[in-house]
Amino acid sequence: MISDAPRYVVPTAADATAVLRRLARAGWRTREGFALTETAWDLTTAHLALYGRVPDLETVQLVVLAAARGAGVVAITDAATDLGRALVGDLTRLGPVHRAPDTGRAEPDVLGRLIPEQRALLDRLASGETIAAAAAAEFLSLRTANRRIAQARELFGVGTTREAVLAYLRQRRPRPPL
Repeated sequence: MISDAPRYVVPTAADATAVLRRLARAGWRTREGFALTETAWDLTTAHLALYGRVPDLETVQLVVLAAARGAGVVAITDAATDLGRALVGDLTRLGPVHRAPDTGRAEPDVLGRLIPEQRALLDRLASGETIAAAAAAEFLSLRTANRRIAQARELFGVGTTREAVLAYLRQRRPRPPL
């Protein structure tokens, strides 16, 4: 199961603080550290956001496990390092990963952050298919398709599916040479 919990990889503690404040205002409980002591496997309803520095591969594993169980994560590490790339790569398999504290607007690398299911759904929606038809063609449940599209809307910083498709098409379009 892939949750809609927030996943952030930010370079500084100040960025993490900005994200955590926003999550707390949205009703998330925050806790430092990525080890989970809760006995329930599914934490999607707990609204628990874990945060901290990621100094080694063992911590990467803890972050990914927490995110897979449905906890929100705010990891502080440089995404350009081998460790950071490994963390972002593993978290991306679970859904969108934000690399900046402000996700209110689309970032230039949004296309690279879409998971393959989101790209396939947006391609089908752009060609005129309904969400239900696109979900069936991609062998996804309608609920999963709607969640993937909602995640794409968040990544693009838009409010409607139509706006997400248009933003996707704008960014996907090859740029003319200078």
